[in-house]
Amino acid sequence: MSVRIATDSASDLTSEEVEELGIEVVPLKIRFGDQEFVDRDELSVSEFYKRMAETDDLPGTAAPSPGAFDTAFRKLAADGASTVVCINISSGVSATIEAAQQAAKGLEGEIDVRVLDSRALTGGQANICIQAANAARGGASADDVVALTGDLARRTHMLGALDTLENLMKGGRIGRARGMAGSVLSIKPVIDFSSGEVEEAAKPRTRKRALLWLRDHVRSFGKVESLQICHGEAPDVEEMLDLLAEDHDRDAIEVRLLGPVVGTHAGARIMGISFVEPS
Repeated sequence: MSVRIATDSASDLTSEEVEELGIEVVPLKIRFGDQEFVDRDELSVSEFYKRMAETDDLPGTAAPSPGAFDTAFRKLAADGASTVVCINISSGVSATIEAAQQAAKGLEGEIDVRVLDSRALTGGQANICIQAANAARGGASADDVVALTGDLARRTHMLGALDTLENLMKGGRIGRARGMAGSVLSIKPVIDFSSGEVEEAAKPRTRKRALLWLRDHVRSFGKVESLQICHGEAPDVEEMLDLLAEDHDRDAIEVRLLGPVVGTHAGARIMGISFVEPS
């Protein structure tokens, strides 16, 4: 029995992580005006941020097709997987999981596919995928991997200090943080994505206060697991590291660059924090 992990490119897994753990990644698509690019295949992270800085048109995203997931699931099965556990970006902000579910339904009786909602994205989603893949490689059953994924999804917290809400508003992903829009010019909004949807967290007046708020929020949980900084080419990553290092081993804090999927809606310079609360 072999359990393999599939996910989508909103996870922002590195190529090294994907190769080492044998994770199959199905890419979303990024749109700039009339041009559409396959995430990572046709548009690198650096190219995305460069293009976003050079155009006034805010980018958009499109979920993969069910056919793309079908191809990924068949590939893993052909490689020896008896069960595929597909861990997707939160259903609260993307239709990606629906495409995965359609593909899984079409393979019923042929390939055992379990489609799960990570209730996360970027670093939070990546951590869940990595832990699930490590468990599978260690011999965990499909049911055990599913249970682990659900437990991590419930305990994963994600927050982000944004430069602007413009991207979220235009992309229709602002969710329960809509009340912040009226004061957008006078604040550096902090959003909470821990529920799998965008929610208002804080309205600090300056970037410095936003970073301090993030530090204090992580501090309120005590000893946390899998602490990450997930940023959109933010120039003050070292400052955020210094703040978190007041309470945590600096070398144990992972830094992950947000890719085009999350960067499209969060905007450049986002400073995100992901962690798993104690069980």
